[in-house]
Amino acid sequence: MSDKIIIKNMKIYGFHGVLEEEKKLGQNYFIDVIITKSLKKACLSDNLNDSIDYSKIYYDIVDLSNVNKFNLIEAFAENICTLIIEKYVVKKIEVTIKKPNAPINGNFEYVAINITRENSNEI
Repeated sequence: MSDKIIIKNMKIYGFHGVLEEEKKLGQNYFIDVIITKSLKKACLSDNLNDSIDYSKIYYDIVDLSNVNKFNLIEAFAENICTLIIEKYVVKKIEVTIKKPNAPINGNFEYVAINITRENSNEI
């Protein structure tokens, strides 16, 4: 299956990180989400109820960030995957979180993590 719902470069302000300054001051995070799920029914019906409302996914991720302070962006990504798989019954999700202001004394565009999780229970 190659049907996908993609949200790229979501800009979210959050208070995640190991350092106390990160938890106190916060910073921007950029998140990509690629969801694999059969969209055939939605393609044929032209009905949103047969797909996933991507605005709801966006706001679910914003809410997850707003109510949590993760030490690691790895944990943030894992929580995004778990939330989306369980709430929307998707086959697979890939999440990339970019942290452009990571506390590194150096010159770089961003640091990032990328994880992929699959749901063996997807129908």
